[in-house]
Amino acid sequence: MRIALIQMPVLPDKVKNIQTACGKIREAAKNGADFAVLPEMFCCPYDNSCFGAYGEPEGGEAQTALSHLAAELGLYLVGGTVPELSEGRIYNTSYVYGPDGRQLAKHRKAHLFDIDVQGGQRFRESDTLSPGNAITTFETAFGTMGLCVCFDLRFEELARCMCLRGAKVIFVPAAFNMTTGPAHWELLFRQRAVDNQCFTVGVSPARDEQGSYVAYGNSIAVDPWGAVLCRAGAEETTLYADLDVERLEAVRAQLPILSARRTDLYEVREK
Repeated sequence: MRIALIQMPVLPDKVKNIQTACGKIREAAKNGADFAVLPEMFCCPYDNSCFGAYGEPEGGEAQTALSHLAAELGLYLVGGTVPELSEGRIYNTSYVYGPDGRQLAKHRKAHLFDIDVQGGQRFRESDTLSPGNAITTFETAFGTMGLCVCFDLRFEELARCMCLRGAKVIFVPAAFNMTTGPAHWELLFRQRAVDNQCFTVGVSPARDEQGSYVAYGNSIAVDPWGAVLCRAGAEETTLYADLDVERLEAVRAQLPILSARRTDLYEVREK
């Protein structure tokens, strides 16, 4: 199961961003990728002032381009996120397409990024965006997969619910910044992988030091033992991670975290 982690630059030009993404997805297919993963807000500068202007309704320009390309290339496509316009609201939404181009999943970011770190980053997604209300998994030829967006990964309960549904990989389009990224990015992806004995895959935009929001980059894939399989720097790049899903079962057999849970004492429940 080969994953292409596409760490691409995001410009203030939606059409150009879509073209860049499609070109990199084609390259990933040539390199044998079964899944291609784009970053959070791949077609839109990560700025509250841009979300409405760059947004699109269900079946919009970016979504249609990705759906058609997934079918053309015969791969799974985790389409980063786009600003989704729906009934007067804006959501930070990730769409997943199967090898036939059919939409397999849609996840609206559930936990909005409202932070104010003393001496660091301040950002309030809730000034513009609305939260989703779903735990998202989807089925593939490789098994069940999980999907969340950026800040969602900080909430272990959400990851555990995906895991209990059978998720072997948790895909995370994300855009950590230069305050939270160095402190927590790798730590969170490794911890969620270890907690849930699954693979985690995080894909960020490439870093633009001149942007209004400077993404950390460092797209990453981690195995169920917590080992980093690949990690980018700040640059524009595509990484490839070959995931051995049999490794997941081996780790779970050796270290029985999931099977040894004391559900007589505690339980994580889905709504």
